[in-house]
Amino acid sequence: RCQTLSLAALVCVLALRASSAMAEDTEIRESIDRPVAIVVHPDTDVSNLTMQELRDIFLAEQQYWPDKSRIVLLVRAPAAYERTFVLNRIYQMSEAEFRRYWIAKMFRAEVPSGPRVVFSSNMALGLVTAIPGSITFMLASDVGPDVKVLRIDGKLPHEDGYPLR
Repeated sequence: RCQTLSLAALVCVLALRASSAMAEDTEIRESIDRPVAIVVHPDTDVSNLTMQELRDIFLAEQQYWPDKSRIVLLVRAPAAYERTFVLNRIYQMSEAEFRRYWIAKMFRAEVPSGPRVVFSSNMALGLVTAIPGSITFMLASDVGPDVKVLRIDGKLPHEDGYPLR
């Protein structure tokens, strides 16, 4: 009787794990089909960036907007799909390389601080609308009306040829 219960419990645990893994796979597949938008504070006097300019901003090689205001980089916390996407497509780094990059940049006093970490799209939206000069990224479907979406290489997230898909 105990073996039957143990076997039944094991089957239930395995079924739950499989169900969870399938849900994660579905979530990842659905996210892949959705573009990541680059959004800035609404008063930012920029509407288009090339991929190289975007990369320079995210790497803090460019730390000021054309009007001389400081760029404030807001980056999603580890494990967020958008962060992994941006690490791959913009930074072209792994999570470990990203961390080492920012530690070295701060150690050499090339930046006053690293990117500010945000834990959700809602938090990113709130901060990007509240902090002048800020820039962040999120799924295009999460963009709210109070932010400015940048064109990347002349394209918006819903247009063919948008580079952050």
